[in-house]
Amino acid sequence: MLYNRTRQRTEEFMESFGGQGDFRPAYSFEELAKIMKPPRAVLVMVKAGKPVDESIDALTKVLDKGDTIIDGGNSFFQDTQRRAATVERLGLGFIGSGVSGGEEGALHGPSLMPGGTRRSYEHVEEMLTAIAAKVDEIPCCTYIGPDGAGHFVKMVHNGIEYADIQLIAETYDLLRQALHLSPDELATTFRGWNEGRLQSYLIEITSHVLAKHEDGAASSLIDAIEDEAEQKGTGRWTSQSALELGVPLTGITEAVFARMLSSQKAQRVKASTILAGPSASKAPGGLVDDVQEALYASKIVAYAQGFEHLAAGSLEYSWKLDLGALATIWRGGCIIRAKFLDRIKDAYLRDPALPSLLLDPFFQEALAGAQPAWRRVVKTAVDQGIPIPAFASSLAYYDGYRRARGPANLIQGLRDYFGAHTYHRTDREGAYHTRWAQDGTEVKTD
Repeated sequence: MLYNRTRQRTEEFMESFGGQGDFRPAYSFEELAKIMKPPRAVLVMVKAGKPVDESIDALTKVLDKGDTIIDGGNSFFQDTQRRAATVERLGLGFIGSGVSGGEEGALHGPSLMPGGTRRSYEHVEEMLTAIAAKVDEIPCCTYIGPDGAGHFVKMVHNGIEYADIQLIAETYDLLRQALHLSPDELATTFRGWNEGRLQSYLIEITSHVLAKHEDGAASSLIDAIEDEAEQKGTGRWTSQSALELGVPLTGITEAVFARMLSSQKAQRVKASTILAGPSASKAPGGLVDDVQEALYASKIVAYAQGFEHLAAGSLEYSWKLDLGALATIWRGGCIIRAKFLDRIKDAYLRDPALPSLLLDPFFQEALAGAQPAWRRVVKTAVDQGIPIPAFASSLAYYDGYRRARGPANLIQGLRDYFGAHTYHRTDREGAYHTRWAQDGTEVKTD
């Protein structure tokens, strides 16, 4: 059964695709409920925000106790928590499910991340696992956790996607600007990378985008596309959530900022005629191979930060997320599906309480092997004046994470000086304050 609030859309769908399945159209919520056999399950796919609330409100008026509403849009997880509580008080089941895969996922099977009560999930489990993508005969769908867990996981998934795409864009920009490679040459490079450890959906389609030419022309389509990246909000939500949970989500946040900077087109055009950059210099040899290493290492950091965010959310909201299972369902159907998700799955099988993917033996070795090239790439980009915020912040995070002692002692000393915020010492317990502007003595405050 299908329904769209615009009658014309429903009619157009039936005219174009009605013969491809057992579709029955409805032209009102009342008609939809009447056609469906109880217990019903209704999937809502509308824009996040007010349209979701309006759809849910209308459905609760025509459905019966025991029926289930599934919100499959990109809803903010705290909105899903609110909606779940409201709907369940009415005796209806509610599922907030992340859905990833785009148009291809809709045709061939998406990755699904359903959250809600166990009872609600059991009501729709057979349907969801049937439509999900399959990898090694395993559905890319599993029960995530209560209330907003599914949409939280989808939000972080999208955040990782932001970082992944930004790293690919920086790779394209650095190799094109520093080595003057053409889109066709870069398409060949990405195509080759997709046959190795960087194999992923995003690397694959990058080669397709770069290889596309204008119809009947020699010019590449990529050169006709405006350099302003749009966003729908899930990346920003991910960064905001990470700040609230105290997770250093540097790569994803830099990707969000990069999209914001790209939207300042008029300012950038003006600045390009005013602001000075470095003198032209020759890029070092072996840059393509170095960038491949740096891309892989930075990708590891992006996923490590994303999974740390998932773990923090799970703890904060008592969801008990199975991180290994998430890596499993992201192997197919979704935008960030990649070969090395199997490595992430294996890492959590070895240690379900792993605090960071960076500490897993496989990723430790991969990062250690990549770091010389990674550092050369960042240095080359700085020397060339080519911005690589995701590459650079990923390396900075790695260097910060591997240090037993950093400069935060000075930060805390300054905070105590101007605001009496106190500090802790390395040699004894308790909080202390120094009377910096008075007699300089130190006092214990607890």
